[in-house]
This record gives sequence, C-alpha cells and structure tokens, in this order.
Amino acid sequence: MSGKPGKVRVAVVFGGRSAEHAISCVSAGSVMAALDPERYEVVPVGIATDGRWVLADPDQRLAITDGKLPEVTGGTAVSLVGDPEARGLAVLEPGAAVGRALTEVDVVFPVLHGAYGEDGTIQGLLEMAGIPYVGSGVFASAASMDKEFTKKLLAAAGLPQGDHVVLRDASGAVCADPGLLDGAARERLGLPVFVKPARAGSSIGITKVTGWAQFPAAVAEAAAVDPKVIVEAAVHGREIECGVLASPGGGAPGASLPAEIRLRPGTDWYDFSAKYLDDAVDFDVPAGLTREQTAAVQKAACLAFQALDCRGLARVDFFLGADPATGADRLVVNEVNTMPGFTPISMFPRMWVASGVSYPELVDRLVQTALATGSRPGE
Repeated sequence: MSGKPGKVRVAVVFGGRSAEHAISCVSAGSVMAALDPERYEVVPVGIATDGRWVLADPDQRLAITDGKLPEVTGGTAVSLVGDPEARGLAVLEPGAAVGRALTEVDVVFPVLHGAYGEDGTIQGLLEMAGIPYVGSGVFASAASMDKEFTKKLLAAAGLPQGDHVVLRDASGAVCADPGLLDGAARERLGLPVFVKPARAGSSIGITKVTGWAQFPAAVAEAAAVDPKVIVEAAVHGREIECGVLASPGGGAPGASLPAEIRLRPGTDWYDFSAKYLDDAVDFDVPAGLTREQTAAVQKAACLAFQALDCRGLARVDFFLGADPATGADRLVVNEVNTMPGFTPISMFPRMWVASGVSYPELVDRLVQTALATGSRPGE
C-alpha cells in the first residue's frame, strides 16, 4: 500500500459545485473523524464551489455552527492525475509547467452530494484514473440522481411509484406559462403537488404547491437548480427510510432496520430547514413497524438497489400508506440516494447503528468493499 507503512491512504473528497456543498462538508467531517488513524491515512481534498480542487486544512471547521454552513474556501491547489499508473494527486504550483507529484492514493471516498459528485461525473473521472472509490459506479450514480430515470427503472422492476409529470427545459420564459400543465394532468395529479429539480437533493429547490396559482413560481424555483423539473402528486403515508449495503464478499445486498421521519406540529413538510437547521422532526430508529412491514421495506430497498445496479451503499426512501381500494399496506418508493448524508444526524448511519453496525465500522466496511471491488465496472 502507498502512504505510511501499513496504512491505507484514503482521499476523502468533499464540497463540490452543487447546492449541497455545505452538507457534503459536514458529512466529510464525520467520515474523516471515523476513519481509524491506526489503519488509515486521510488525505482531505476539498472542491470549492467554483470547481477548484484543494488539499484542505485538516483542522478546517466542517460542521454547522450557530446556523452557519461550512464551505471549502482555500488550500493548496491539487489535481487528480489522469494516468492510472500514477493513481494520485499532483500539486499545481503557480508558474510550473507540470504539477509536482504529491501522493499516491489507495482509495477515494467521494462524500459529494448532488451534481458533479453524486451524478456519475466524479465516478467517471475516478474510473479513468484507475482509482478505487466508495459507492456506485457511473451508470447507477447518474440514474439514481435523475428522478425521471430512477422512476423508470424502478417501475420496470415492479416497484410502485407515485404519479408524476416531467417538465423538460423548464427554465426561462416557459416558467411563466400558467398552462405548463394541461387540465387533464392537473386533475390526475390533484393538489398538493411537489415541484422538484430532477437532479438535486437535500430538498433544495423543492416547493409544495397547494394552489395552481403558485405553480409557475414553483417551477421557476426548481428550474433555477435544474432545467428538468419533476411534478409529483402528494403521496399520503408514513415517511420510511432504509439503508442498503453491498455484501463484502459479493452476492445479495443487505438492508438495515428501517427508520421513520415524523414531522412535529407546525412543520408542513421535510424541507431543507427541517432536515438540517430546525428542531422540527422526530426520528424513530428503528421505525415502529410490524415484522411483516419491516421485511417488506427491506426487500423493496434491496430490489431498488439491484434495479439501479448500485454498488457499495444506498439509502432508499419510501412512503408507507394504505391502498385506497383495499386498505392493505401500500409501499411507494420516493427516491434512491447513492451517497446519502453522513452527518451526525443523518439517517443512513443511524439506521446501521440500530442494526448493530457502528459508525466507524460502517465507514471501514465501505472503504474495504471499495478496495475489494476495484475501480472498473463489473469488478
């Protein structure tokens, strides 16, 4: 192994160009703190909001403090070396014709959320550089990031979806068109609807629309994040999440105990503030489900993981309600997250702790699975 003798060198990459930059920083801070210093040498690599890669200060604040969000602001400029033989980073020195070699990297933990990180872009870069990395590959990352294609692939696997409409090229003047959805679509979807950017997370750019007069402004807000917009009918039911991990030795993935998100009185829906800033929700970890409901959620989560060809890890979000025709349980998949939050309050690590896997054990397992899998598709 490269790095200090006997240690695996892990580049933890965080920040990024997406609207989820700050949450990525918080997640990375928790991941780096959990990596055993006796086994791992951590290389903190921040990506600034303008796309610059820097070797970050190990002591940089990576937490939400008094409502202030962290950000990658500076550090030594570095670049990923594209040659698979190099497997590392190079310092970009001002005035130098060629970057100076800095370090080889054994594995990358890309703790990036949203565009340019969770959408297959950095995964493709790491594939070309020949460096193993934690998480799903290019296809699964891209498909899971795009809500339209997530829904198509899950539907093809027989997993129920909520009713929805896709609006393409929703930015610009078309946002002001009150007839963006025809009467038939509005009647089918009903109210309320949730208007979402097709390729974003952390509830950024999402609006709950309770009257159609609000619709053009909601589309404009979503389109400011992504020109492709999803309009989803409200699905009534309990909000249930389930973590999935790839089997270390291959084979079928495993699911955690599910968890439930319960909004406190006065909180209308699970938006960004409710997720990260306000004391607005209660988490039941594990969820208060029957044995049969738990098994159904775990089975559906693993099916979703496989349907999207995920690798390493994922968090699958559901709505659990009653079928209006029969009254039986109805489980609807909401989203699949291939790099879920790793903040101290994030559901993914909390569900695995409840399932008997501690946070450090979870991080270790992900790194070891990445090393065993390699960097090329199918390995």
